[in-house]
Amino acid sequence: MIAETKLVKEVEEPELVKGTTILDQPPSLRLRPWQWWILVTLNITFLLIGQCGAVILGRFYYDQGGTSKWMATLVQTAAFPIFYIPFFFFPSPKNLPVTTTAAAILDRPSIPMLSLIYFFLGALLAGDNMLYSIGLLYLPVSTYSLICTTQLAFNAIFSFFINSQKLTPWIINSLVLLTLSASLVAVNSDPTEHKGVSKGKYALGFICTLGASTCYSLLLSLMQLSFEKVLKRETLSVVLEMQIYTSLVATFISIGGLFASGEWRDLRDEMESFKEGRVLYFMALVGASLAWQVSSIGVVGLIFVVSSLFANVISTLALPLVPVAAVLFYRETMNGAKVVAMLLAIWGFAWYLYQHYLDGNEPRVKEMSSNEVFDESSS
Repeated sequence: MIAETKLVKEVEEPELVKGTTILDQPPSLRLRPWQWWILVTLNITFLLIGQCGAVILGRFYYDQGGTSKWMATLVQTAAFPIFYIPFFFFPSPKNLPVTTTAAAILDRPSIPMLSLIYFFLGALLAGDNMLYSIGLLYLPVSTYSLICTTQLAFNAIFSFFINSQKLTPWIINSLVLLTLSASLVAVNSDPTEHKGVSKGKYALGFICTLGASTCYSLLLSLMQLSFEKVLKRETLSVVLEMQIYTSLVATFISIGGLFASGEWRDLRDEMESFKEGRVLYFMALVGASLAWQVSSIGVVGLIFVVSSLFANVISTLALPLVPVAAVLFYRETMNGAKVVAMLLAIWGFAWYLYQHYLDGNEPRVKEMSSNEVFDESSS
């Protein structure tokens, strides 16, 4: 009760740190509990709709005659300038008191260090996007999405070694279930369900999708490490800068790959031969690009309001939902093995989410216990 009263007081009487912008303030100073839940729900909605829409449109691009893997990679980050919008709504003050910026300057990493971090993470993001593009090209949407659920298992492993996260029984249960889900898809995979794809390309798609899940989990763990050890902040401005500059690097690498591979020469013929016409060709690419950024907005919002780990958990929640969308939009077959794999993935996600719930409740339980001890000693 004391903690709740303190929270309400902080929310009702926010005290902004002198010389900082609203982008640099902790969200708990500005939001009431019901506002916090609305914001979390809104960001989850952005993430789920954006991720499902991006995968479906990516599959549409390939099915209607698109063949450029680098173009499919480029659209995943090309719309990153949308993240500059919050800076226009919450501009930095022009005249900052000199006495308030000394500590921030001392804590801020050097420009060469930041550049190195953004470049490395951006290059890893570009490689990850390319692997996802190859996987989506050679696999049905349902198979692709079920394999992608393994990213949660890889995230737990990388978090254990890189971010010192404990492997609790609930996390281990989640790892086992997600591994079984991916293994079930692999054992019961049927290349003939995806027309025009040989067994070799089907296997390549499976390996690339598994590799993409591994890279994405590694990327999130390294981002979390950068927030904790180098940037030492996880404010909205820092999270937005991370998203903008890594996407900028990934976009330039994708453009470079598009020209270096020679795929740019075939784009005109690809557009002309697109089954649904030139207009829908552009709409598919633009729609996929915007959908990826809508998903990223949800991720950034959840990182800012909750945590990076929670954002990854929710992003994984969308993956078992994509096969359902694939059945509705592409009439893909959901055999018994895929249904069981999807249920196993959802079950594994539930264990992981339950562990996150326990982690979130632990500080509150400790505070309540300390308050009880204090009350007993005072009485």
